[in-house]
Amino acid sequence: MPAVTLRTEFFLLIAVSLVLPLAIYLLLFHRKSISRGAVAGYGTLLIILAGTNVYLLQRLAAQAGSTSSALDDKLFASEISVALYLLPAVFAGIGVNLLSHALISHLSKAEQHYEQRKKRASETDGAA
Repeated sequence: MPAVTLRTEFFLLIAVSLVLPLAIYLLLFHRKSISRGAVAGYGTLLIILAGTNVYLLQRLAAQAGSTSSALDDKLFASEISVALYLLPAVFAGIGVNLLSHALISHLSKAEQHYEQRKKRASETDGAA
């Protein structure tokens, strides 16, 4: 059986763990303006990537037990594997923060809109 580090799942793990989140962060940092919907979408995408990352880590750890590669054992069956789970935790946390920011921003605008309508309604009732 080939080493886990030479399988498609391993390269997918690298893409999901590093390449895609880095692309999302760079996109967010270089945009001059962005909608709340886009922020919520990127946050959701980061959470999905974190879940995919955990799934791939668990799958690769299970496969590492059946190979004779010492590198597989070091990466997926040792204390280092705990560190590999930190990346998805960070991505999920940032994703939740992005979603929270978009929701709080939307609710703040909705409250302002409600207060303005309430004020206009009271002004028209007082003028009549």
